[in-house]
Amino acid sequence: MKLASIDVGLKRIGVAICLDGKIVLPQEAILRKNRNQAAKDIKHFLEEWEIEKLIVGLPKGGSAEEEMERRIKHFVSLLDLNIQIDYQDEQGSSFEAKEMTKGDFRHKRDGRLDSMAAKIILERYLGV
Repeated sequence: MKLASIDVGLKRIGVAICLDGKIVLPQEAILRKNRNQAAKDIKHFLEEWEIEKLIVGLPKGGSAEEEMERRIKHFVSLLDLNIQIDYQDEQGSSFEAKEMTKGDFRHKRDGRLDSMAAKIILERYLGV
């Protein structure tokens, strides 16, 4: 089954895919100008890769948990997908991505850290 994960942020959406159930590959992040454009770009990406299930990172814990969950679920509803959607705890994935890539990325705004976080989310989901 072809899987993808997204780490939804206000400026960028990290994306990762897994085509064989084992190896997770970060992809180029989607830069978010507005939510409709970002939803269209994500939907196009998922269709292009023929993704069968989408895993969405949701923050658990923290003071803004409910607000972020509401925003993320609203964004996912804009995708208008006909595939299964599962949610995975993303707590600490961005921090973990920064730790894993210390010194590797010079420009934090290019989305590579966001896609590394999406990779971590998908690996947690798969248990790898």
